[in-house]
Formats: sequence, C-alpha cells, structure tokens
Amino acid sequence: QVQLVESGGGLVQPGGSLRLSCAASGNTFRAYTVGWFRQAPGKEREFVAAISWTGGSSFYADSVEGRFTISRDNSKNMAYLQMDFLESGDTAVYYCAAADAALTMASRLSNRYDYWGQGTQVTVSS
Repeated sequence: QVQLVESGGGLVQPGGSLRLSCAASGNTFRAYTVGWFRQAPGKEREFVAAISWTGGSSFYADSVEGRFTISRDNSKNMAYLQMDFLESGDTAVYYCAAADAALTMASRLSNRYDYWGQGTQVTVSS
C-alpha cells in the first residue's frame, strides 16, 4: 500500500516557476513508476510526465516538454515536478500517481496507476 501527498502548488505569474513535491509512505515506493497528471476545470485528467522506478528514464507530454522536469529521490520516498516557464494553460489541479508496473508508453494512461494523491492546485495568472 502506498499513500501519496502532493504539495507545492500555488499562484504564480506567467513565465514563473514552481516545484511540486509528492511524498510517499510505504517502503515499496521505490519500486513504482511515478506519474504526474493534471486536470483543469471542465476538462479530463491528462498526462504530464512519468519516471521509472530508478529515475533513469522519463518522458513528457508534448505540451510540457522542455519546460517541466520530473525527478525522484527514493532515499526520501519523494518525487518532484519542476515547472518552469509556466503558462496560463498550465492552470490545473496536479496529481501524483504510482504504478506497480514498469515505465512504458502506456504510463501515459491514468488507468495504469494504482495509487493517487489528493492533488495540489496550480494557478498561473497575472
């Protein structure tokens, strides 16, 4: 069993940066693929980024490629999403998720994930 708690959301101006954190409980976290998803009002939840259990592989949605960076520190049971050059279109609730499965292209799918956090709001506005 893994429990996930996101933090680090807030209000930021366009062009600014935020770093989201995902704190995990349970000593099996290091074996899980971690993904970040987001959901804007009136829209479906969408994939943002995913990282392998070792942290050695990752991939991103086209909309955030080059602006966001996913990372993890298994010694601390933590995962992160560094978000730079934020745009108004990035406004959403951001969710951390863990999957008991290897990182593959299927890691873009929300149904691939077994555990979810409660989400943290990110608002990009001037």
